[in-house]
Amino acid sequence: METRTLLRTRKQMTRERTRHVQRLQKTLEEANIKLDSVITDIVGKTGRTMIEAMIAGVSDSAKLALLADRRIKASPQTLREALCGRVNRHHRFLLRLHLDQIDVLDRALAEIDKEIDAGLDPFRPFIPLLTSIPGIAELSARVVLAEIGTDMRRFPTAANLVSWAGLCPKNDESAGKRRSTRMRKGAPWLKTTLIQCAWAASSAKETYLKAQYHRLKARRGGKKAVCAVAASMLTAIWHMLRDGTFYQDLGADHFKRPSAPSHTKHLVAKLEALGYKVQLSPLPT
Repeated sequence: METRTLLRTRKQMTRERTRHVQRLQKTLEEANIKLDSVITDIVGKTGRTMIEAMIAGVSDSAKLALLADRRIKASPQTLREALCGRVNRHHRFLLRLHLDQIDVLDRALAEIDKEIDAGLDPFRPFIPLLTSIPGIAELSARVVLAEIGTDMRRFPTAANLVSWAGLCPKNDESAGKRRSTRMRKGAPWLKTTLIQCAWAASSAKETYLKAQYHRLKARRGGKKAVCAVAASMLTAIWHMLRDGTFYQDLGADHFKRPSAPSHTKHLVAKLEALGYKVQLSPLPT
């Protein structure tokens, strides 16, 4: 319970930190500074150094460009153009304010991580199992384990767990007609984490989950496809935690492997369409 609460608090603080980074970026854009177009992380080492210099009163774009780390790919000319703006007193005040808030949240997140790590012992043996699934990192594995636990006896089947998480369509029918295919309400913290993992899994190379995503996306759209992938991941997690096994990928070509009966039926239909009468008999063994 304590670990789950800490992980939820961590997620809320991470969201708040992201909002302050976005506000920082908006303040820079108001001053006509396009730092995010040349630097991936504006609060990283280079971005932070440049913003601190702006707060200190440096306005010369050439001087600011010299503060860039040598690993930055943008050319000096591109940097100077991106840093050519007008930062006034109001902008400097907001930049300082948001940087201070980001620092406070970073310290809080570091303390939470230490506390989470101290209470992680019951889950630690199961983290390598979950991280063997494409798209699931260690932090996501911690969240999933904190939300569902490690004892799968509380969920009689994998379908019960998927339903509890809210990763299946709700039962909305009238007169035999389904009125809605929206996802049912479930465990919001678990659901959002798994959907984020499913988006990551949909980009993993040569995996069953990526093949499933693209197969469903063509018929149902990206959002429904990623929810289906998340449900598949949770189904696998149920089996893995119950049996203590690692993830076994079915392969990117899983849906291209025809089953023998369906393949035979398809070939017979093609021959009959060409005007042949087909009678099948098995080969002697």
